[in-house]
Amino acid sequence: MTDPIADYLTRLRNAIKAGHRVVEVPASNLKKEITRILFEKGYILSYKFVEDGPQGTIKIALKYDPVNKVNAIKSLQRVSTPGLRQYVGYREMPRVLNGLGIAILSTSKGVMTNKEALGKKLGGEVICYVY
Repeated sequence: MTDPIADYLTRLRNAIKAGHRVVEVPASNLKKEITRILFEKGYILSYKFVEDGPQGTIKIALKYDPVNKVNAIKSLQRVSTPGLRQYVGYREMPRVLNGLGIAILSTSKGVMTNKEALGKKLGGEVICYVY
């Protein structure tokens, strides 16, 4: 697999379209950090790291509106790919959906959202947009 982050986002997208409640993805440190951010920002209901085998898996419980059955995540968009990395400085920080969504960045101080990176005056690689 050449792009495990794109695979992670695609598994989430497919589970949302199929109406699944739980999705399992292979674990890595970057995927664990992205999952933590999605949980903190309220895009997923809960998550659990399962240590089985050398790699482990992440079980993610998706968040749905109980009345309308609409998912909290409207769109997951991969920005930086292995073939074309996208880096931004803190002055060129992207705004997703005019501030309503988040951009997840990999910075020198760890993985964080665009708002946290702007507050710390850090730039980095834009991993994905979520709204």
